[in-house]
Amino acid sequence: MSIRDAKKVTYPHSIELKIFVLDDGKRAEMRQVAEEEGVGYITRTSNIGFKAGNLRNAMEQTHGDFIVICDADTRPFPTILEHTLGYFRDPDVAWVQTPQWFFDLPEGKRLPDVLGKYLKTPGRWLGKGVEAVIGEMRVGEDPFVNEPKMFYDIIQRRRNWANASFCCGAGSIHRREAVMEAALKTYSDTIEKQVGKQSKQLQKLMGGEALDSDLVQEMRHQVAGEEEFTPYRFHVSEDIYTSIVLHSDEDRHWKSVLHPAVESKMLSPQDLLSWTVQRFKYAGGTLDIVMHDNPMTRKGMSWAQRLMYGATAWSYLGGIWNMLFLAAPLIYLFSGIAPVSAYTGDFFLHILPFLIAMELAFMVGTWGIAGYRSKASYLSFFPVNLQAIWTVLKGEQIKFPVTPKDRQEGNFFHLVLPQFAVIVLTVLGITYASVQFFALGNDDYSLGGILTNLFWGLNNILALSGIVMAAFWQPEPDEVVEEVAQPQQYNNNEVTV
Repeated sequence: MSIRDAKKVTYPHSIELKIFVLDDGKRAEMRQVAEEEGVGYITRTSNIGFKAGNLRNAMEQTHGDFIVICDADTRPFPTILEHTLGYFRDPDVAWVQTPQWFFDLPEGKRLPDVLGKYLKTPGRWLGKGVEAVIGEMRVGEDPFVNEPKMFYDIIQRRRNWANASFCCGAGSIHRREAVMEAALKTYSDTIEKQVGKQSKQLQKLMGGEALDSDLVQEMRHQVAGEEEFTPYRFHVSEDIYTSIVLHSDEDRHWKSVLHPAVESKMLSPQDLLSWTVQRFKYAGGTLDIVMHDNPMTRKGMSWAQRLMYGATAWSYLGGIWNMLFLAAPLIYLFSGIAPVSAYTGDFFLHILPFLIAMELAFMVGTWGIAGYRSKASYLSFFPVNLQAIWTVLKGEQIKFPVTPKDRQEGNFFHLVLPQFAVIVLTVLGITYASVQFFALGNDDYSLGGILTNLFWGLNNILALSGIVMAAFWQPEPDEVVEEVAQPQQYNNNEVTV
């Protein structure tokens, strides 16, 4: 279906549109599908560079001014070129990223319907009463919080002014000239750095004697033969890495655009394993780039771009302070040791206005998008986040299987044991502290401390319970998407328009 949707893409003016299936699986059946649909088929003998290498191989065998990248599950709308090519009238625009929209997100069921299933008429009345106060509620809606509006509509789109919205792969349109030009400059700079390094080492061995120009040229040829030319950087997060390379081009100062309208639809992770693999890739890949080629110190970046890329990297360190946020109430509940000097009236006089103002500011800045679910997801992400941080600090390569698009069957409770442990400890802590204060009169605790950490702990339980329940989530029969379901082994394919 992805190929057929790509064939339906139109443009109001004369344009040559060619579609290619880039198959790293080297499968005869995929070649046959491409031939039957009348589109190009490109494969290669090795899988070096993974997705980035796949794209490089295709660029060497194709021509054209612009490249549209679609994953195997991406179904572009007919208007994707009509609505985006206009940005390229500005000769400095290197790529346009369109928002990714997952059309298979479970809608869930209304609260009255869920309560009515178990409690009959009283349950339906209770559900309607709750919705009358706080608005419509759905149970089972998007259990993995895959909804990308917060990322694309708020975070990415608000970076357009700084030319700092980065490429996210699927649904993006690239100017071939920009990708190739930046790659050639990077390739040339890398060669010269290597030659300079080897020349200094050789001069030391020769007692500081100047090197013959022919020898230096021979070294340059040798290094050029060993160095990989990569239009898209060979990395697990090749999209954001290539964006950094283009944004830091001091000669061209390439621009990027986050297009506000959805121009394609795709599949979301449908189980906790797929969700975990995807999030580990995002976190580990970004932190690995910061560790080895920090965009905040890279030449050619504007101060605004450094700030934006720095914010992205900073967000993936969140596992550290999220762990402290989850541990702080536990320490008080079990030991009576408070994270502040005292839970006095003066403390509440300062903390409450701050929390209210922060929530109001967040609500205004993300108007129309539910914020709590995103914050809860970020908090519950801490084990994967910490694993990514530790992997990068150890210097290990970020490895992961391709994110499955088919739902993976099995019990995924083992993936949420840290979150479940925090929930259990919080419940036990609340019970223990309550007994110590109200029944035994322990002076280490105070009423303000008990109430504060009670609400703090309940917030943590609520935030973490979503991901724990997601480990056991099963789609309803009418929620299973079969129209675009593809075998897992096809997920390495790219469809380049």
